[in-house]
Amino acid sequence: MPLVKLHRVKLAPQQQGFTLIELLIAITLMAVMAGLGWRGLDGLMRSRDINQTRSDQTALLQTVLAQWRSDLDHMTPVPSVNDAGLAWDGQTLRITRRASTPLADGGDAGLWVVAWTRRDGRWRRWQSPAIQDRRSLFEAWTRAERWGKNASADDQNFETPLVAIDQWQINYFRGNAWTNPLSSAGLNTGANATANTSATNNAGPVTGSVTSNAPPDAVRLVLDLGNKALSTAPTQALQGRLSLDWIRPNFSNNKS
Repeated sequence: MPLVKLHRVKLAPQQQGFTLIELLIAITLMAVMAGLGWRGLDGLMRSRDINQTRSDQTALLQTVLAQWRSDLDHMTPVPSVNDAGLAWDGQTLRITRRASTPLADGGDAGLWVVAWTRRDGRWRRWQSPAIQDRRSLFEAWTRAERWGKNASADDQNFETPLVAIDQWQINYFRGNAWTNPLSSAGLNTGANATANTSATNNAGPVTGSVTSNAPPDAVRLVLDLGNKALSTAPTQALQGRLSLDWIRPNFSNNKS
């Protein structure tokens, strides 16, 4: 009888893996971690955007206020047109100032008429072309007033939209007191200050008509920053009330 050789069969070791429940738990945990990671990344991106927006708006506001000070620093009274150098009607401030852009031939750059107002929830600045004669100056002065009240499409071509504001105010410093330029107190203060100056210089009597002709010693600007009227605009990072005082460069408050 032949001998039968038996061969031992080696069985491969049984492989062990994750069960379905373990896989589901692992997938769920990974999804949660991924969600938390995305939320953290989104928070960082939002913070960066907010900081960038605030930085941009701060830089813009500083530039706008520098332009405001420049307009007042270069204010130039013009007899029979704008004796005080500026005029405030409760809505628009108009200023005659020296033009800062020199002509190509090196000649006198002349004057600009600039105006500031609030319209459609935004502070705006208007500037005329350079002016070389009195007739053009009077036309630009009148046009600036019209722009502040009811700007035409042609007038708006010379304006620049600036920062969003809810409202703004102007006060003059005359006779050692801050007053509303349109109030009776402001007019009386201006009259007294002008009368005292004229009396000191033996210039004769002064009537009430000089009140609008007396340049203020200082101008206080008050802005309520915001964008309540700009419902479609992104949220403005700068909020609250801002006050800026401008003092006439040659002003002296020394008392003898």
